[in-house]
Amino acid sequence: QVQLVESGGGLVQAGGSLRLSCAASGRTFSTYAMGWFRQAPGKEREFLVAISYNGGSTYYADSMKDRFTISRDNAKNTVYLQMNRLKPEDTAVYYCAAAPGNWGARAALYEYWGQGTQVTVSP
Repeated sequence: QVQLVESGGGLVQAGGSLRLSCAASGRTFSTYAMGWFRQAPGKEREFLVAISYNGGSTYYADSMKDRFTISRDNAKNTVYLQMNRLKPEDTAVYYCAAAPGNWGARAALYEYWGQGTQVTVSP
């Protein structure tokens, strides 16, 4: 079992940056691929980016490649999402998730989810 806790969200002006963190409990973190998703009010959950269990591979949604960067530190049981040049349309609740096997953009691949952290980007 893996428990995930996101942090680092908040209010930022357009053009600013934030780094989200997702801390995982349990000794098996390094065996899970990790993903970041977001959900804006009235919209479906959206895949952003994922990273393999050892950080050797990443997979980005096309629209995220130029502004968002995922990384992980297995020694710290933490995955990060660096977000740059933020826009008001990035306002959403951001979730991290853990996939025990196959991984990618589909939310159904992820077995464990955090509670989310709110990111609000003001114009």
